[in-house]
Amino acid sequence: MPELPRGAFGRMDDTPDEEFYRTPRLVTHIDDGAIAAVTQLYRELFPAGGEILDLMSSWISHLPPEVEYGRVVGLGMNETELRRNERLDSHVVQNLNENPRLPFGDAEFDGCGICVSIDYLTRPVEVLREVGRVLKAGSPVVISFSNRCFPTKAVAVWHQLDDQGHMRLVEDYLREAGNWEGIQSLDRSPRRLFSDPLYAVIGRKTGS
Repeated sequence: MPELPRGAFGRMDDTPDEEFYRTPRLVTHIDDGAIAAVTQLYRELFPAGGEILDLMSSWISHLPPEVEYGRVVGLGMNETELRRNERLDSHVVQNLNENPRLPFGDAEFDGCGICVSIDYLTRPVEVLREVGRVLKAGSPVVISFSNRCFPTKAVAVWHQLDDQGHMRLVEDYLREAGNWEGIQSLDRSPRRLFSDPLYAVIGRKTGS
């Protein structure tokens, strides 16, 4: 990964994330068109009947409603939000910026989604290396994002880049993690006026 400037992962608000996320936010953070684009990516890439990890999860997972999975596990910051998520079979409350180690076994999952959250990680390479550890060989990670964020909690380097730069940055995270292949960026923005854009970076766990 190209060397990032000092302070790249600093944030305007460096108070503990537990304080920021203590109040449940039972709202969507992208509009319906962008949500539909995320759902379609999951439909294409996550195997029916598989075990899915929804990382940095909330009260809704955007998984296709017609597809049944063997198990869906959510990891997020707010207990109330996670309990409200009807797609989750179980959940974990964990601050990945404090502890990037995932509490799961090796090769446990068939896919992982990280939706509109990658910009908040202060240790993204460590987290994505862990995601690779808990995915089976050949399984996909789908990292989606738009042009919205909580500005005080997004890392500094995210603010300095445009949409194309965000895609290249996330690709670099995966390459630096070292256990991903087939890395590609997609523009899945809805083709209509006044909709949120939707971008995704996809990688597959090495060893397929």
